[in-house]
Amino acid sequence: MKAMLLRVGIDKGTDGALSPIFGNGSFEFIPISESDPELTERRTYKKTIGRSKKPFSTFLPKAIENRRLHSDPEFETCTYGDPTQKRRYLLTLEKDDLLVFYAGLTPFRNKTYKEGLYIVGYFTVDKVIDFNRLTNGEMREVYSRYSNNAHLKRRHRLKDLVIVVGDKDKSKLLEKPVLISQTRLDRISRTYQAVSREMEARLGISGSIQRSIPPRVIRGGGNLTELANILCLNWCRNPALQMGG
Repeated sequence: MKAMLLRVGIDKGTDGALSPIFGNGSFEFIPISESDPELTERRTYKKTIGRSKKPFSTFLPKAIENRRLHSDPEFETCTYGDPTQKRRYLLTLEKDDLLVFYAGLTPFRNKTYKEGLYIVGYFTVDKVIDFNRLTNGEMREVYSRYSNNAHLKRRHRLKDLVIVVGDKDKSKLLEKPVLISQTRLDRISRTYQAVSREMEARLGISGSIQRSIPPRVIRGGGNLTELANILCLNWCRNPALQMGG
């Protein structure tokens, strides 16, 4: 068993903004925007109400309020897809592995929390679907079953697409995120987000997590048990995991 960490959600590179974290520790998970003009998605930041009961646009620059959503991952049917270089990493996932999502969050009208990268949710993997291997009949079935996935709303761009499907009973968008980064300086004094010292010790990962590639992978019983404790998963007491199984 293993866990893979991927960065998701709106960021400063795509849309010039981050999702908000509130003074009570809750947060809004806001997806990146969609650039495909032929996408069937019609939701925009302005028209989409989040868990805070407010439109996503409340927390974003006005200039992007009418951009459409690329809602990936989505936590209704629990799917995440990618046709780019991430596909080869996604194809290594197996049933019951964890796909852990982290995102950039910034404080909204509070000084309690700081800007950084936070774990926001996870999938317990049920299956991994490689579109390059599907028959036409299988593809129709996938369309019917997982129509919420952002990439399946791009019907003309399916080559190399991989979709990870999470077990709905064992996958979750967290109520409160978990900070995993700290700001560091590179050799020319530019700031970047790296794994925090605490998380290095607990999860056995290190280095920059500004981007998802290559994704950080957690193996070994001790580090997986720490991750389970962080996510409040009920398998963290599994003796096999504690012994490195």
